[in-house]
Amino acid sequence: MAKRAMGKGLSAILGDEAAKVNKVSDKGAEKLVGSVATIPVDSITTNPFQPRSNFDNDALVELAQSISEVGIIQPITVRKNGMKFELISGERRFRASQMAGLQDIPAYVRLADDRQLLELAIVENLQREDLDPIEMAYSCKRMMDELGLTQEQVAQRLGKGRSTITNFLRLLRLPALIQAELRDLHRNESADENNNGTTNVVFTMGHARALLNLPSEETQIDLYKKILKEGLSVRKVEAIVKAIKSPEETKPKPEKPSELLRLEGQLTEYFSTKVSISQGAKGKGKIQIDFTSDQELAEIIAKLNG
Repeated sequence: MAKRAMGKGLSAILGDEAAKVNKVSDKGAEKLVGSVATIPVDSITTNPFQPRSNFDNDALVELAQSISEVGIIQPITVRKNGMKFELISGERRFRASQMAGLQDIPAYVRLADDRQLLELAIVENLQREDLDPIEMAYSCKRMMDELGLTQEQVAQRLGKGRSTITNFLRLLRLPALIQAELRDLHRNESADENNNGTTNVVFTMGHARALLNLPSEETQIDLYKKILKEGLSVRKVEAIVKAIKSPEETKPKPEKPSELLRLEGQLTEYFSTKVSISQGAKGKGKIQIDFTSDQELAEIIAKLNG
């Protein structure tokens, strides 16, 4: 897979005034905040207050190899000072890029007092029609990480359901190789369009969502390669995933009573996450409420206590 280029150089974005744009009130700031810029690796210094100081070398080598193969999927975040930059987040990616021998690296560039402008820029970017799903996911994550918003608040800002935001964020759990495939999905569909109005693309969002249910990155990548080689349908992939996870679950199960299904639906809607109810013949059973983050757990507990 060819590495995808991300971002323009500062001079291409800001022109001759690149070194002078350091705060929101500076002319041209609106062109930079929220954009991805390509900056020299040797112009970046690490944050001296970074609480994490130990990095697993084997993991860095593995990440460097991934970067060499598919490029940087998630840009780092830096704060600009003239033509120098202080790293805010993404030190693993920064260190791995150095190991991979990169001269330049894609970065989100923050300026002093740029919170309001950043939020406007991210929301505006998310309205683009050609936005790929991984870019959408990372933009939502930026709103949470850098602006301190909850998933519910992100959903409100964008006029989308919270479950939609959750589904996009789940894509970030996929290996970099598969994330890169999704980033190129729209471009591939356009390039593969033929005279009959059909497409030859064999990997879709549906395939990606199915792979998320596998227990390890290795298993996800193995099945991903099988999808590309054999052109498996989403339904076929879902069946394979189910068989890998729990072979015994492929056997027919007794049909769940309609009353329990109704209750599951009500609780799922109330908690904004999947809720499962099981009950034995003597009435004994259990209720399972799924969550994917500490934040979701806290929101569930708040509703239980409320």
